[in-house]
Amino acid sequence: MSEPVRAGGFGLRYGVMARQVRTEAPVYVGLLRGVNVGGKNTMPMVELRGLFESLGFSDVRTFIQSGNVIFKSKQKPKSSFLEAAIVERFAISTHVVLRTSSEIGTVLKHNPFAIDEEARVYVGFMAQKPSAAIVDALDHERFGAERFAIVGAETYLYLPTGMGQSKLPSYLDRQLKIPTTVRNWNTVSKLIELTST
Repeated sequence: MSEPVRAGGFGLRYGVMARQVRTEAPVYVGLLRGVNVGGKNTMPMVELRGLFESLGFSDVRTFIQSGNVIFKSKQKPKSSFLEAAIVERFAISTHVVLRTSSEIGTVLKHNPFAIDEEARVYVGFMAQKPSAAIVDALDHERFGAERFAIVGAETYLYLPTGMGQSKLPSYLDRQLKIPTTVRNWNTVSKLIELTST
């Protein structure tokens, strides 16, 4: 069989004219847990960017020091691969929670709390969606004014006095038993902005 004839960005294949389309690599966000917190698990972001670039990812960017890596990848990245690479490079064991740009974008519209409460809202990004049975068993009355809601693989936290003294995140960690990394609403909003550009 003769080769398809191509001209001007079009290809003739089996008698059908078709446009050749170059697909853009999807944008991902890698959210590292517990780095550069209280002087522990110190990880320079310039070196973290360099690691991701050496692994073959493109357009690598980081946002602030808490371990937020924005990058493009033609193949779907795996958390386990990234975590192993981080251990080898930095000798730091951490969880890497991955989200696509579209998944990050849905966080905004799924926020169950009022707009005037967003300054006190945090989002916990889980490595996987918890089972309905575990979610149903959680105690919503235990922490007074602090509230939470689980939507898919995200935990929305309303913490009037901030994360510092709150016991709610650690309670959820113990009950859910799923690797989770938390970001404040300002960081989430900025990540949405950065992944949409």
